[in-house]
Amino acid sequence: MDQNNHKTIATWIHLSTFTRFIIPFGNFIGPLLLWVTNKEKSEFIDAHAKQAINFQISLLLYTMIIGLVSIPLLAFDILQGIDFFDFNFDAPIDFNLSTISPLLFIGGSLVFLAVIAFILELVCVLTASLKAKEGKLYKYPLNIKFIK
Repeated sequence: MDQNNHKTIATWIHLSTFTRFIIPFGNFIGPLLLWVTNKEKSEFIDAHAKQAINFQISLLLYTMIIGLVSIPLLAFDILQGIDFFDFNFDAPIDFNLSTISPLLFIGGSLVFLAVIAFILELVCVLTASLKAKEGKLYKYPLNIKFIK
């Protein structure tokens, strides 16, 4: 295989992470399939695939941590006005969103952080794709090496 073909495959490995918008878990399946079928052909392809897969696993871990922290904080704040032991179903439920509680502020900040992480992911994947097309290795930021 020539060097141009290696660059193209490495580029598609990074871009295949966008298949998650079409296929559930496509961000893992796409790069994994391309890696398994092409890892023996070149160390360049192998290195790019490991970077892409490790980045997707790292993002999944970070997203799960943010979700496990922010969802309960938001839920406790929103459900604070509901009396679960009062079985009077005719009484209206009172949601007081006029004051911002610390839980809502922290939970909202974590959700904002998740949005920033999504934008960062898009930028990093596109940058990695362009670097692969140039024949350079891109090291993703905040990447945990699960696959070495």
